[in-house]
Amino acid sequence: MAKKAQSKAEPAGKKRVDVHYLTRVEGHGNIVVEIEADGRVSACRWEVPEAPRFFEAMLIGRDYRDVHHIVSRICGICSIGHQLASLQATEDALDIRVSEQTLLLRRLATHGENLQSHLLHIAYLVLPDLMGVDSVIPLAATHKDAVLKLVAARRMSNEFCRLVCGRTTHPQRMAPGGWMKIPTPEDLASLRKMLVDSVPNLNFAVDLVASLAGKIPAFERKTEYVALVSPTDYALYWGEIGSSLDERHPVRDYKSVTREYCVPQSTAKWTKNMAESYMVGALARFNLNAEKLTPGAAAAAKKLGLAKGCTNPFMNTVAQLVECVHSVEDSLAIIDQLLARGLREEELPPVRLKAGKGAGAVEVPRGILFHAYEYDDKGRIFAADCVIPTNQNHANIQKDMEALVPTLAKKSEAEIELILSMLVRAYDPCISCSTHTLDLRPGQEKKLVRFVRK
Repeated sequence: MAKKAQSKAEPAGKKRVDVHYLTRVEGHGNIVVEIEADGRVSACRWEVPEAPRFFEAMLIGRDYRDVHHIVSRICGICSIGHQLASLQATEDALDIRVSEQTLLLRRLATHGENLQSHLLHIAYLVLPDLMGVDSVIPLAATHKDAVLKLVAARRMSNEFCRLVCGRTTHPQRMAPGGWMKIPTPEDLASLRKMLVDSVPNLNFAVDLVASLAGKIPAFERKTEYVALVSPTDYALYWGEIGSSLDERHPVRDYKSVTREYCVPQSTAKWTKNMAESYMVGALARFNLNAEKLTPGAAAAAKKLGLAKGCTNPFMNTVAQLVECVHSVEDSLAIIDQLLARGLREEELPPVRLKAGKGAGAVEVPRGILFHAYEYDDKGRIFAADCVIPTNQNHANIQKDMEALVPTLAKKSEAEIELILSMLVRAYDPCISCSTHTLDLRPGQEKKLVRFVRK
Protein backbone atom coordinates (compact mmCIF):
# COMPACT_ATOMS: atom_id res chain seq x y z
CA MET A 1 0.00 0.00 0.00
CA ALA A 2 1.05 3.62 -0.46
CA LYS A 3 2.60 5.46 2.43
CA LYS A 4 0.20 7.83 4.16
CA ALA A 5 1.52 10.99 5.78
CA GLN A 6 0.88 11.48 9.47
CA SER A 7 -1.94 13.95 10.14
CA LYS A 8 -4.08 15.14 13.01
CA ALA A 9 -7.49 13.56 13.56
CA GLU A 10 -10.02 14.97 11.10
CA PRO A 11 -13.38 16.46 12.23
CA ALA A 12 -16.27 14.00 12.25
CA GLY A 13 -17.52 13.33 8.76
CA LYS A 14 -14.53 14.91 7.01
CA LYS A 15 -12.46 12.65 4.76
CA ARG A 16 -8.81 13.06 3.88
CA VAL A 17 -6.68 11.01 1.52
CA ASP A 18 -2.96 11.75 1.70
CA VAL A 19 -0.95 9.30 -0.39
CA HIS A 20 2.75 9.91 0.04
CA TYR A 21 4.17 8.35 -2.16
CA LEU A 22 2.04 6.48 -4.68
CA THR A 23 3.20 2.89 -5.18
CA ARG A 24 3.56 0.83 -8.36
CA VAL A 25 4.62 3.82 -10.46
CA GLU A 26 8.08 5.01 -11.46
CA GLY A 27 9.14 7.95 -9.30
CA HIS A 28 7.45 9.92 -6.53
CA GLY A 29 3.97 11.41 -6.73
CA ASN A 30 1.46 12.39 -4.04
CA ILE A 31 -2.33 12.43 -3.97
CA VAL A 32 -3.98 14.90 -1.58
CA VAL A 33 -7.77 15.04 -1.26
CA GLU A 34 -9.99 16.58 1.40
CA ILE A 35 -13.78 16.19 1.41
CA GLU A 36 -15.82 18.13 3.96
CA ALA A 37 -18.65 16.58 5.96
CA ASP A 38 -21.18 18.18 3.59
CA GLY A 39 -19.53 16.52 0.55
CA ARG A 40 -17.72 19.64 -0.63
CA VAL A 41 -14.24 18.99 -2.04
CA SER A 42 -11.88 21.43 -0.32
CA ALA A 43 -8.61 20.02 -1.67
CA CYS A 44 -7.71 17.92 -4.70
CA ARG A 45 -4.09 17.84 -5.81
CA TRP A 46 -1.77 15.66 -7.84
CA GLU A 47 1.69 16.61 -6.55
CA VAL A 48 5.11 15.87 -8.02
CA PRO A 49 7.70 16.47 -5.27
CA GLU A 50 10.70 14.74 -6.83
CA ALA A 51 13.99 16.58 -7.20
CA PRO A 52 14.45 17.96 -10.72
CA ARG A 53 16.87 16.42 -13.20
CA PHE A 54 18.82 18.57 -15.62
CA PHE A 55 19.63 16.44 -18.62
CA GLU A 56 19.29 19.37 -21.00
CA ALA A 57 22.09 21.15 -19.13
CA MET A 58 24.23 18.00 -19.23
CA LEU A 59 24.08 18.09 -23.03
CA ILE A 60 25.54 21.56 -23.47
CA GLY A 61 28.91 21.34 -25.23
CA ARG A 62 28.55 17.66 -26.08
CA ASP A 63 29.52 16.24 -29.45
CA TYR A 64 26.69 15.10 -31.72
CA ARG A 65 28.01 11.53 -31.63
CA ASP A 66 27.59 11.29 -27.85
CA VAL A 67 24.21 12.91 -27.30
CA HIS A 68 21.92 9.92 -27.90
CA HIS A 69 23.88 7.80 -25.42
CA ILE A 70 23.59 10.45 -22.71
CA VAL A 71 19.85 11.01 -23.09
CA SER A 72 19.11 7.29 -23.01
CA ARG A 73 19.92 7.56 -19.29
CA ILE A 74 16.93 9.82 -18.75
CA CYS A 75 14.90 6.64 -18.40
CA GLY A 76 15.72 2.99 -17.80
CA ILE A 77 12.39 1.97 -19.33
CA CYS A 78 12.24 4.25 -22.40
CA SER A 79 15.96 4.38 -23.19
CA ILE A 80 15.40 3.17 -26.77
CA GLY A 81 12.77 5.84 -27.38
CA HIS A 82 14.99 8.59 -26.00
CA GLN A 83 17.78 7.46 -28.30
CA LEU A 84 15.47 7.44 -31.30
CA ALA A 85 14.03 10.91 -30.60
CA SER A 86 17.57 12.18 -30.03
CA LEU A 87 18.87 10.68 -33.26
CA GLN A 88 15.98 12.20 -35.18
CA ALA A 89 16.71 15.65 -33.73
CA THR A 90 20.43 15.40 -34.51
CA GLU A 91 19.80 14.12 -38.02
CA ASP A 92 17.28 16.91 -38.62
CA ALA A 93 19.76 19.54 -37.42
CA LEU A 94 22.74 18.22 -39.41
CA ASP A 95 20.84 17.08 -42.53
CA ILE A 96 21.78 13.42 -42.10
CA ARG A 97 19.79 11.01 -44.27
CA VAL A 98 19.20 7.41 -43.23
CA SER A 99 18.54 4.27 -45.28
CA GLU A 100 15.33 2.27 -45.54
CA GLN A 101 17.01 -0.57 -43.64
CA THR A 102 17.85 1.81 -40.78
CA LEU A 103 14.23 2.99 -40.64
CA LEU A 104 12.91 -0.58 -40.55
CA LEU A 105 15.30 -1.56 -37.76
CA ARG A 106 14.39 1.54 -35.77
CA ARG A 107 10.70 0.73 -36.12
CA LEU A 108 11.48 -2.75 -34.87
CA ALA A 109 13.34 -1.32 -31.88
CA THR A 110 10.33 0.88 -31.08
CA HIS A 111 8.06 -2.17 -31.00
CA GLY A 112 10.47 -4.00 -28.73
CA GLU A 113 10.46 -1.21 -26.18
CA ASN A 114 6.67 -0.81 -26.32
CA LEU A 115 6.22 -4.51 -25.60
CA GLN A 116 8.79 -4.44 -22.84
CA SER A 117 7.17 -1.52 -21.02
CA HIS A 118 3.50 -2.29 -21.67
CA LEU A 119 3.80 -5.87 -20.45
CA LEU A 120 5.57 -4.74 -17.28
CA HIS A 121 2.85 -2.19 -16.58
CA ILE A 122 -0.08 -4.50 -17.33
CA ALA A 123 1.20 -7.57 -15.49
CA TYR A 124 3.02 -6.14 -12.50
CA LEU A 125 1.53 -2.70 -11.82
CA VAL A 126 -2.14 -2.77 -12.88
CA LEU A 127 -3.24 -6.40 -12.70
CA PRO A 128 -2.98 -6.47 -8.87
CA ASP A 129 -5.59 -3.67 -8.70
CA LEU A 130 -7.96 -5.53 -10.99
CA MET A 131 -7.56 -8.73 -8.95
CA GLY A 132 -7.86 -7.10 -5.54
CA VAL A 133 -4.33 -7.55 -4.17
CA ASP A 134 -1.51 -5.19 -3.23
CA SER A 135 1.13 -6.58 -5.59
CA VAL A 136 1.80 -9.32 -8.11
CA ILE A 137 3.44 -11.52 -5.45
CA PRO A 138 0.20 -13.01 -4.02
CA LEU A 139 -0.94 -13.83 -7.57
CA ALA A 140 2.00 -16.20 -7.95
CA ALA A 141 0.24 -18.46 -5.45
CA THR A 142 -3.40 -17.92 -6.43
CA HIS A 143 -3.00 -17.53 -10.22
CA LYS A 144 0.29 -19.25 -10.96
CA ASP A 145 -0.49 -20.16 -14.57
CA ALA A 146 -1.50 -16.57 -15.40
CA VAL A 147 1.63 -15.13 -13.81
CA LEU A 148 3.90 -17.60 -15.63
CA LYS A 149 2.34 -16.73 -18.99
CA LEU A 150 2.74 -13.01 -18.39
CA VAL A 151 6.31 -13.42 -17.15
CA ALA A 152 7.12 -15.43 -20.29
CA ALA A 153 5.70 -12.68 -22.50
CA ARG A 154 7.76 -10.06 -20.67
CA ARG A 155 10.91 -12.20 -20.92
CA MET A 156 10.34 -12.39 -24.68
CA SER A 157 10.21 -8.59 -24.88
CA ASN A 158 13.53 -8.29 -23.05
CA GLU A 159 15.15 -10.72 -25.48
CA PHE A 160 13.55 -8.78 -28.35
CA CYS A 161 15.37 -5.61 -27.31
CA ARG A 162 18.63 -7.47 -26.78
CA LEU A 163 18.62 -9.09 -30.21
CA VAL A 164 17.87 -5.83 -32.02
CA CYS A 165 19.68 -3.24 -29.91
CA GLY A 166 22.46 -5.27 -28.28
CA ARG A 167 21.09 -5.27 -24.74
CA THR A 168 17.76 -4.96 -22.98
CA THR A 169 18.19 -1.30 -21.96
CA HIS A 170 20.46 1.63 -22.85
CA PRO A 171 21.24 0.32 -26.35
CA GLN A 172 24.68 0.86 -27.89
CA ARG A 173 24.19 -0.12 -31.54
CA MET A 174 22.40 2.95 -32.90
CA ALA A 175 24.22 6.04 -34.18
CA PRO A 176 23.44 9.23 -36.13
CA GLY A 177 22.74 8.06 -39.66
CA GLY A 178 22.47 4.34 -39.01
CA TRP A 179 23.67 1.43 -36.92
CA MET A 180 27.10 0.54 -35.57
CA LYS A 181 26.05 -3.09 -35.69
CA ILE A 182 22.91 -4.69 -37.08
CA PRO A 183 21.23 -7.92 -35.98
CA THR A 184 22.15 -10.96 -38.05
CA PRO A 185 19.61 -12.90 -40.16
CA GLU A 186 19.87 -15.63 -37.51
CA ASP A 187 19.00 -13.07 -34.82
CA LEU A 188 15.91 -11.98 -36.71
CA ALA A 189 14.86 -15.55 -37.42
CA SER A 190 15.19 -16.34 -33.73
CA LEU A 191 13.21 -13.23 -32.83
CA ARG A 192 10.52 -14.16 -35.34
CA LYS A 193 10.05 -17.55 -33.70
CA MET A 194 9.83 -15.97 -30.24
CA LEU A 195 7.18 -13.54 -31.45
CA VAL A 196 5.10 -16.32 -32.99
CA ASP A 197 5.45 -18.37 -29.81
CA SER A 198 4.31 -15.39 -27.72
CA VAL A 199 0.94 -15.07 -29.46
CA PRO A 200 -0.87 -17.62 -27.22
CA ASN A 201 0.37 -15.79 -24.12
CA LEU A 202 -0.86 -12.46 -25.48
CA ASN A 203 -4.21 -14.00 -26.39
CA PHE A 204 -4.40 -15.29 -22.81
CA ALA A 205 -3.68 -11.78 -21.50
CA VAL A 206 -6.44 -10.33 -23.68
CA ASP A 207 -8.93 -12.91 -22.40
CA LEU A 208 -7.84 -12.34 -18.80
CA VAL A 209 -8.20 -8.55 -18.94
CA ALA A 210 -11.52 -8.90 -20.79
CA SER A 211 -12.79 -11.09 -17.94
CA LEU A 212 -11.85 -8.33 -15.48
CA ALA A 213 -13.57 -5.52 -17.40
CA GLY A 214 -16.03 -5.00 -14.58
CA LYS A 215 -13.17 -4.04 -12.26
CA ILE A 216 -12.21 -1.05 -14.43
CA PRO A 217 -13.89 2.10 -13.04
CA ALA A 218 -16.60 3.54 -15.30
CA PHE A 219 -15.41 7.13 -15.54
CA GLU A 220 -15.57 9.41 -18.56
CA ARG A 221 -14.08 12.86 -19.11
CA LYS A 222 -13.70 14.47 -22.49
CA THR A 223 -10.23 15.84 -23.12
CA GLU A 224 -7.81 16.49 -25.97
CA TYR A 225 -5.71 13.59 -27.25
CA VAL A 226 -2.29 14.22 -28.79
CA ALA A 227 -0.12 11.68 -30.61
CA LEU A 228 1.89 11.14 -33.76
CA VAL A 229 -0.21 10.49 -36.85
CA SER A 230 0.76 9.14 -40.23
CA PRO A 231 -1.18 8.51 -43.46
CA THR A 232 0.41 5.07 -43.84
CA ASP A 233 0.60 3.33 -40.45
CA TYR A 234 -0.10 3.30 -36.73
CA ALA A 235 2.46 6.01 -36.04
CA LEU A 236 5.07 5.15 -33.44
CA TYR A 237 8.45 6.06 -34.94
CA TRP A 238 7.59 8.81 -37.40
CA GLY A 239 4.77 11.23 -38.25
CA GLU A 240 3.21 14.62 -37.62
CA ILE A 241 1.75 15.87 -34.34
CA GLY A 242 -1.93 15.00 -34.38
CA SER A 243 -4.70 16.13 -32.04
CA SER A 244 -8.36 15.33 -31.50
CA LEU A 245 -9.08 19.08 -31.30
CA ASP A 246 -6.39 20.74 -33.39
CA GLU A 247 -4.90 20.66 -36.87
CA ARG A 248 -1.77 18.66 -37.55
CA HIS A 249 1.63 20.20 -36.86
CA PRO A 250 5.12 19.31 -38.07
CA VAL A 251 7.37 18.04 -35.28
CA ARG A 252 9.48 21.21 -35.40
CA ASP A 253 6.42 23.13 -34.18
CA TYR A 254 6.11 21.02 -31.01
CA LYS A 255 6.28 24.08 -28.73
CA SER A 256 3.07 25.46 -30.23
CA VAL A 257 1.34 22.28 -29.00
CA THR A 258 3.07 21.53 -25.69
CA ARG A 259 3.07 25.10 -24.34
CA GLU A 260 4.78 24.12 -21.08
CA TYR A 261 4.13 26.01 -17.87
CA CYS A 262 4.96 25.65 -14.16
CA VAL A 263 2.72 25.11 -11.14
CA PRO A 264 3.68 25.32 -7.44
CA GLN A 265 2.71 21.72 -6.63
CA SER A 266 5.03 20.14 -9.18
CA THR A 267 8.72 20.03 -10.01
CA ALA A 268 7.64 18.84 -13.46
CA LYS A 269 6.29 21.24 -16.04
CA TRP A 270 2.68 20.88 -17.19
CA THR A 271 1.32 21.37 -20.70
CA LYS A 272 -1.84 22.45 -22.47
CA ASN A 273 -2.88 22.96 -26.07
CA MET A 274 -6.46 23.61 -27.24
CA ALA A 275 -8.17 22.50 -24.02
CA GLU A 276 -7.26 22.97 -20.35
CA SER A 277 -5.15 19.80 -20.58
CA TYR A 278 -4.42 16.94 -22.96
CA MET A 279 -3.60 13.26 -22.75
CA VAL A 280 -0.80 11.34 -24.45
CA GLY A 281 -0.08 7.61 -24.42
CA ALA A 282 -1.68 4.43 -25.70
CA LEU A 283 -5.28 5.67 -25.44
CA ALA A 284 -4.40 8.88 -27.29
CA ARG A 285 -2.65 6.89 -30.01
CA PHE A 286 -5.60 4.52 -30.28
CA ASN A 287 -8.11 7.36 -30.52
CA LEU A 288 -6.15 9.00 -33.35
CA ASN A 289 -4.92 5.90 -35.21
CA ALA A 290 -7.22 2.95 -34.43
CA GLU A 291 -8.10 2.29 -38.05
CA LYS A 292 -4.43 1.53 -38.78
CA LEU A 293 -4.10 -1.31 -36.24
CA THR A 294 -3.15 -4.77 -37.46
CA PRO A 295 -6.09 -7.21 -37.79
CA GLY A 296 -5.26 -9.08 -34.58
CA ALA A 297 -4.99 -5.85 -32.60
CA ALA A 298 -8.30 -4.60 -33.96
CA ALA A 299 -9.90 -7.89 -32.92
CA ALA A 300 -8.35 -7.60 -29.45
CA ALA A 301 -9.74 -4.07 -29.07
CA LYS A 302 -13.22 -5.33 -29.92
CA LYS A 303 -12.96 -8.19 -27.43
CA LEU A 304 -11.75 -5.78 -24.74
CA GLY A 305 -14.56 -3.30 -25.37
CA LEU A 306 -12.26 -0.53 -26.56
CA ALA A 307 -13.66 1.68 -29.32
CA LYS A 308 -12.26 4.80 -30.98
CA GLY A 309 -13.38 7.90 -29.11
CA CYS A 310 -13.07 6.30 -25.66
CA THR A 311 -12.81 8.99 -22.96
CA ASN A 312 -12.18 6.75 -19.93
CA PRO A 313 -8.54 7.25 -18.83
CA PHE A 314 -8.62 3.93 -16.95
CA MET A 315 -8.82 2.27 -20.38
CA ASN A 316 -5.29 3.42 -21.20
CA THR A 317 -4.05 0.07 -19.86
CA VAL A 318 -6.44 -1.75 -22.18
CA ALA A 319 -5.11 0.31 -25.10
CA GLN A 320 -1.60 -0.75 -24.09
CA LEU A 321 -2.59 -4.40 -24.34
CA VAL A 322 -4.08 -3.79 -27.79
CA GLU A 323 -0.78 -2.18 -28.80
CA CYS A 324 1.11 -5.25 -27.60
CA VAL A 325 -0.80 -7.35 -30.12
CA HIS A 326 -0.17 -4.72 -32.80
CA SER A 327 3.56 -4.62 -32.02
CA VAL A 328 3.91 -8.39 -32.35
CA GLU A 329 2.07 -8.52 -35.66
CA ASP A 330 3.78 -5.48 -37.16
CA SER A 331 7.19 -6.72 -35.97
CA LEU A 332 6.63 -10.00 -37.78
CA ALA A 333 5.84 -8.06 -40.96
CA ILE A 334 8.98 -5.91 -40.58
CA ILE A 335 11.19 -8.95 -39.94
CA ASP A 336 9.80 -10.66 -43.04
CA GLN A 337 10.51 -7.52 -45.06
CA LEU A 338 14.08 -7.25 -43.75
CA LEU A 339 14.84 -10.91 -44.40
CA ALA A 340 13.31 -10.79 -47.88
CA ARG A 341 15.30 -7.74 -48.94
CA GLY A 342 18.48 -9.06 -47.28
CA LEU A 343 20.35 -7.47 -44.39
CA ARG A 344 23.39 -5.42 -45.42
CA GLU A 345 26.17 -3.91 -43.35
CA GLU A 346 26.01 -0.19 -44.14
CA GLU A 347 28.62 2.47 -43.55
CA LEU A 348 27.48 5.45 -41.54
CA PRO A 349 26.87 8.38 -43.92
CA PRO A 350 29.45 11.18 -43.95
CA VAL A 351 28.46 14.17 -41.80
CA ARG A 352 29.21 17.74 -42.86
CA LEU A 353 29.36 19.71 -39.64
CA LYS A 354 27.34 22.90 -39.67
CA ALA A 355 25.30 25.06 -37.36
CA GLY A 356 21.68 23.99 -37.25
CA LYS A 357 18.64 23.16 -35.20
CA GLY A 358 16.41 20.12 -35.37
CA ALA A 359 13.62 18.28 -33.58
CA GLY A 360 12.59 14.66 -33.27
CA ALA A 361 9.49 12.90 -31.96
CA VAL A 362 8.69 9.26 -31.30
CA GLU A 363 5.91 7.51 -29.45
CA VAL A 364 7.39 5.90 -26.36
CA PRO A 365 5.15 3.72 -24.16
CA ARG A 366 3.81 6.68 -22.17
CA GLY A 367 3.17 8.96 -25.13
CA ILE A 368 4.75 11.36 -27.56
CA LEU A 369 8.35 12.32 -26.71
CA PHE A 370 10.10 15.39 -28.13
CA HIS A 371 13.81 16.17 -28.34
CA ALA A 372 15.10 19.40 -29.89
CA TYR A 373 18.71 20.55 -30.24
CA GLU A 374 20.74 23.44 -31.59
CA TYR A 375 24.27 22.70 -32.77
CA ASP A 376 27.19 25.01 -33.51
CA ASP A 377 29.41 24.63 -36.57
CA LYS A 378 31.65 22.18 -34.72
CA GLY A 379 28.82 19.72 -34.08
CA ARG A 380 28.43 20.59 -30.40
CA ILE A 381 25.12 21.32 -28.67
CA PHE A 382 24.50 24.78 -27.27
CA ALA A 383 20.74 24.43 -26.61
CA ALA A 384 18.60 21.39 -25.83
CA ASP A 385 14.98 20.71 -24.92
CA CYS A 386 13.33 17.42 -23.93
CA VAL A 387 9.54 17.27 -23.45
CA ILE A 388 8.64 14.05 -21.67
CA PRO A 389 5.27 12.28 -22.09
CA THR A 390 4.49 12.18 -18.38
CA ASN A 391 4.96 15.92 -17.97
CA GLN A 392 2.41 16.31 -20.78
CA ASN A 393 0.00 14.11 -18.78
CA HIS A 394 0.31 15.77 -15.37
CA ALA A 395 -2.33 18.45 -16.02
CA ASN A 396 -4.71 15.84 -17.41
CA ILE A 397 -4.24 13.68 -14.29
CA GLN A 398 -5.13 16.73 -12.19
CA LYS A 399 -8.23 17.52 -14.24
CA ASP A 400 -9.34 13.88 -14.13
CA MET A 401 -9.01 13.91 -10.34
CA GLU A 402 -11.01 17.13 -10.10
CA ALA A 403 -13.84 15.56 -12.10
CA LEU A 404 -13.67 12.16 -10.39
CA VAL A 405 -13.35 13.08 -6.70
CA PRO A 406 -16.85 14.64 -6.30
CA THR A 407 -18.35 11.36 -7.55
CA LEU A 408 -16.49 9.49 -4.81
CA ALA A 409 -17.54 11.68 -1.87
CA LYS A 410 -19.79 9.01 -0.31
CA LYS A 411 -17.16 6.28 -0.45
CA SER A 412 -14.74 5.43 2.35
CA GLU A 413 -11.26 6.93 2.47
CA ALA A 414 -9.78 3.55 1.56
CA GLU A 415 -12.02 3.26 -1.50
CA ILE A 416 -11.22 6.81 -2.61
CA GLU A 417 -7.51 6.17 -2.20
CA LEU A 418 -7.68 2.98 -4.25
CA ILE A 419 -9.64 4.50 -7.14
CA LEU A 420 -7.44 7.60 -7.35
CA SER A 421 -4.31 5.45 -7.18
CA MET A 422 -5.69 3.30 -9.99
CA LEU A 423 -6.36 6.45 -12.02
CA VAL A 424 -2.76 7.65 -11.78
CA ARG A 425 -1.39 4.16 -12.40
CA ALA A 426 -3.51 3.90 -15.54
CA TYR A 427 -1.39 6.68 -17.03
CA ASP A 428 1.71 4.53 -16.40
CA PRO A 429 3.60 7.67 -15.32
CA CYS A 430 7.37 7.93 -15.43
CA ILE A 431 7.49 10.70 -12.86
CA SER A 432 11.27 10.98 -12.41
CA CYS A 433 11.80 11.55 -16.13
CA SER A 434 9.29 14.41 -16.12
CA THR A 435 10.91 16.59 -13.44
CA HIS A 436 12.60 19.38 -15.37
CA THR A 437 12.00 22.61 -13.48
CA LEU A 438 13.17 24.29 -10.29
CA ASP A 439 12.25 27.78 -9.10
CA LEU A 440 15.38 29.39 -7.65
CA ARG A 441 13.86 32.78 -6.84
CA PRO A 442 14.40 33.85 -3.21
CA GLY A 443 11.83 32.27 -0.93
CA GLN A 444 10.61 29.73 -3.46
CA GLU A 445 12.68 26.95 -1.93
CA LYS A 446 10.13 26.77 0.89
CA LYS A 447 7.47 25.63 -1.56
CA LEU A 448 9.66 22.71 -2.54
CA VAL A 449 10.60 21.81 1.03
CA ARG A 450 6.95 21.43 2.05
CA PHE A 451 6.70 18.39 -0.22
CA VAL A 452 9.73 16.66 1.30
CA ARG A 453 8.27 15.22 4.48
CA LYS A 454 10.32 13.05 6.79
